[in-house]
This record gives sequence, structure tokens and C-alpha cells, in this order.
Amino acid sequence: MTELMQRYDWHRLQQAAASPIWINDTATLMHYCQQWLQLPLIALDTEFMRTETFYPIPGLIQIADDQGCYLIDPLQVEDMSPLAEVLRAPDVLKVLHAGNEDMELFRHSYGVLPQPLYDTQVGAAFAGWGFSMGLQRLVAYALEVELGKGETTSDWLQRPLTAEQEHYAALDVAYLPVLALMQHEQLEARGRLSWVMEECESIGASVMAADEADPQAYFQRFSQVWHLDDVRRALLRDLSAWREQTCRERDMSRNRLLRNEMLLEIAERMPQNEQHLDAIIKRGRIMREYGQAIMAIIAAAPESARQNPPAEIDRPLHYVWNKRLKQLRSIGRQAAGANDLLPEILLRKRDLDALIRSRDAEGHYHLPPSLSGWRKPLVGDALLNRIEQFETS
Repeated sequence: MTELMQRYDWHRLQQAAASPIWINDTATLMHYCQQWLQLPLIALDTEFMRTETFYPIPGLIQIADDQGCYLIDPLQVEDMSPLAEVLRAPDVLKVLHAGNEDMELFRHSYGVLPQPLYDTQVGAAFAGWGFSMGLQRLVAYALEVELGKGETTSDWLQRPLTAEQEHYAALDVAYLPVLALMQHEQLEARGRLSWVMEECESIGASVMAADEADPQAYFQRFSQVWHLDDVRRALLRDLSAWREQTCRERDMSRNRLLRNEMLLEIAERMPQNEQHLDAIIKRGRIMREYGQAIMAIIAAAPESARQNPPAEIDRPLHYVWNKRLKQLRSIGRQAAGANDLLPEILLRKRDLDALIRSRDAEGHYHLPPSLSGWRKPLVGDALLNRIEQFETS
């Protein structure tokens, strides 16, 4: 590990970030990708724009290796397949920080999810450095280096980029290799490296699941309207699915088409004409382009409910769970303390909710996947045992 830290010396990469190497064409990209395929790890980051689009628009891809920092221009490089080969190479560890959105960009723009993946934000939490640490805070904690935030809101689609933008972007990857190696050393010594790799693998799975999610199931996210009758629930389902499909096809953000509160108000009020619909939407452009389509979905809702009855929406937990949840959270805190882990990473709210809602027809509960891996012996089994006791007490 010491040898790798010397090889990926952050002082050298910090200096290299002041003069990053630009990659503007396929031949140059192919040249460096052949080098990266021979390495044990590379650091990755992206800069993108996503103000009015459904998908992120790549503006820059940054890479750090053991020699320097590189800026790949996705607006100039015509063929990104050499990079895709590196991203899927099983022997090259890809290091990112808080990489969910980066993963989404790689998945949509280039059809690949970087694997194997190591996320330094996840590693920091398991190493006890801090929960949900931003890169600036992480670098200050581990290396005592202060990073600026000056280019956070830059326009990454402009050309040419300023020298400040280039330096900022290159620094985002310059420190990642040594941070990952420092964490690896500590995690391995504490027997937690496999836990972190399991968590990092789940990032790719969640990105893929979100990308492949059924638009017809989107409405079930709106737990606040669980009480809607079948017709209004069918309308909410069909309207949400139409919005999802339209936004994906036209690459426009959901809010640019219909905000969530508009969906809910339309489902609850079921406007009977375009004038009533316009009073809810209050956007002339949307009414002109999509008013008739929305009205058609509203008109079809009763028949849709009959032909294809909508699923139930999970209602808020019964008040009896208020006291029970305190007991379950207490089990999580005790297990976290016993294993010197941050409570936030051992037991998350969504994991508890999934466990509570796992009750089958026979009255048995089942551990969700997120509590069935490394968490199972630490806290999952104890939670399952306690929740089963609630049913018999």
C-alpha cells in the first residue's frame, strides 16, 4: 500500500492539476486509455449541465492516473468507446467521490457503469472520518489542504474553459487516488473493506434500477395521497407515466413539464375542461403543447381504472409504529456503538421502512436486500427478531 501511495503521490498530482492534459480527439483518447488499462486504479469525475434536461449533458470528464491529470472534452471526442472499455475493465479500480450522478451520466451517455467502483465518500463514512463528507471537507480532513469552491456553478459547456475552470476540474481528481488508498489501508485493518465494496457496488445497481424503473409505478412515490379513490389513483398513475415517458423522449426535466404538486392537484380535482386545467398549470406554453393530451388522460381515467385497476399507494405507518420505531432505532444505535460505526450508515430510514412493509400474508417479516448483506449479522437479525416479537406481544 505504501508503494502505491508513493506511485500515486498527491503532491505530484496536485502540481499536475495546474497544467492538465487535454484530450480532444479519439486517437489521443485511445492512446491514454491503453495506458490506463495497465493501471491498478484511476480517479474519475465529471462536470455536466442539467438545468432543464432530463439527462445530464456531459461538459467535461476528468481523470487522474499515477502521472497526471487529464481533461477529456466530450464535445470534441467523437468516439468514447475506448473510455467505456476502461470503465468496464475488471482489473482497473475506478475511484469517484459521491459518484451517483457521475454514474448516471456514464450509463446514459456512454452505456456503461464504471466497475469495479470505489467511492471515497462511502469509504470515509466507514473509516470513521465523517458522514456524507463533501470533497472539500474530506481533503481538508485527510490531507490538510484547502480546496476552493469558486467554479462550482460554472458553465461547463462553454468553450474555451477558463484556466480557473480547468484547474478546479483537475483538482477534483488529483487527490482521489491517495484518499482511496489511505481509506483502503484503514478499512482493511478494521475488516471493513468488503463492506465498503458491497456498498459501492450497490450504487451502480441503484442507478440501473432508476434508469429501468417502470413509468407506471412512479405514482406510488406519492404516499401523501394514499387515500385517493381508484379513479383518481389511476389518473395519477397514467399522468405520472405520461410525464415520465415524455420527459425521457424529449430530454426535458420533470419540473419543466409538470411539477409534482401539479400532478397531485390534477389527480385530486380532475378538471373537466382546459380552462380549469389552465388554472392549475398556469403555463401557457405547456397548455398549448400538452393541454389536449392531459385532458385526454383525465377523460380516460374512469375506464383506465376499470380495465387496469391501480395498485395501492403505501399509506403512512400506523401510529402504533411510533413507539416500535424508537425500539428498532435503539437496536441500531447499540449495534453501531458496539461495532464502532456511524449510526447513519448502519441503519437507514429507508431500510427500516422496507423491513416494516415486508410483512407477508402469513404475518412474517423479511429482511430487505439492504439489511441482508454485511448488515445482517450486525443488526439485521436483531431487528427481524424484535419486529417478529411485536406480533406476538
